[in-house]
Amino acid sequence: MILNRREFLKYTGAGMSALGLPLASLPSCSKKTEAVRIGYLPITDATPLLIAHARGFYEDEGLKTEKPVRVRNWSTLSESLLTEKFNLAHLLLPIPVWMRYNMKAPVKVLAWDHTNGSALTVRPDLEIRGFEDLGGKQLAVPYWYSMHNIILQMGLRKAGLKPVIQNLSKPLKKNEVNLFILPPSEMPLALSGKKIDGYIVAEPFNAIAELKIGAKIMRFTGDMWKNHPCCVVVMKEALINSNPVFIQKTINAVVRAQRWITQHPEETAKILSREGKAYLPIPEKILHRVFNHYDTADYGKGAVPRAIRHPEWKIGRIGFQPFPYPSATRFIVDEMRRTLMEGNKDFLESLKPDFAVKDLVDDRFVKKAILNAGGPSAFGDIDLNAPWDRQEVVSI
Repeated sequence: MILNRREFLKYTGAGMSALGLPLASLPSCSKKTEAVRIGYLPITDATPLLIAHARGFYEDEGLKTEKPVRVRNWSTLSESLLTEKFNLAHLLLPIPVWMRYNMKAPVKVLAWDHTNGSALTVRPDLEIRGFEDLGGKQLAVPYWYSMHNIILQMGLRKAGLKPVIQNLSKPLKKNEVNLFILPPSEMPLALSGKKIDGYIVAEPFNAIAELKIGAKIMRFTGDMWKNHPCCVVVMKEALINSNPVFIQKTINAVVRAQRWITQHPEETAKILSREGKAYLPIPEKILHRVFNHYDTADYGKGAVPRAIRHPEWKIGRIGFQPFPYPSATRFIVDEMRRTLMEGNKDFLESLKPDFAVKDLVDDRFVKKAILNAGGPSAFGDIDLNAPWDRQEVVSI
């Protein structure tokens, strides 16, 4: 669950703002800003931060690093970033939106960490072909402020269904879909035990369900919103202002890792796996599927359900494009307003998408890092006439 305001103020010191002290001016909880301290969830979203560590890319930039620390949930990760246990983390893009504009936390998005990399997975015994078959079903999401919740509800609305948040024991109408939070690691087991009908989440939990219990991927999220952002690279604003050289070197390493991953997907799976360096407690076989298996023969025309409906997009199951396109940030802020979530989201009503683009995102460092790593064309299908801009392509 999202931490409540009292808990958040306790950890961030935001209550000091009532005394006229801006958050950015508060004393640092740690003086060791010269070392890269990474916090991450054990999902493939964290891959660039971890591969940069495994391959020594931070050290190549002249930085010291500590061993990345695995945490259990998004609340712990965001709290630990604010208290400076970590100075580098990946967060689902809606989370820093909520942190900066609802809780007034001094965080900035510096780059995209990855694209796509998630799916909507359903029970194999249910005849679910598409969103239209989800009425009356129980679906789990990993976090209210997540790309998963946003994209899922885009699909439900398109099918004329109504998302609701209620007790699992309460009967649902035929046009209602009940949504609730479930930790990703618990999702495959809950699906296997028929306690839920499906879930939308990051990898490797879709691949786990496929290989372990024969679950079906109803739709890849990247096939609904082409190369959408999911997790982003987040750091505290005070560190950015006080040590821009450290920030540039850190982002250089992350971007270099992103390019390396796209060129070495099999080796990436091995490094991350429990048979490799054990950054993730996942077998190499499952991670290999995440980084390599996006075949139209299995997921395209003729498959039931049809998880890939846009093979012409020529995307992958997971991608690694670092530039934070403004068009995507605008789209996300707009969609967050329409997305059902627990808690107070009144702050979104006054948040202007164009303001969020300029205020939340600092793209100075990632632009330089991309140019150092081979230029925009090194990261996929880029319009070289306008490398720092794009149009969002959405087809539910």
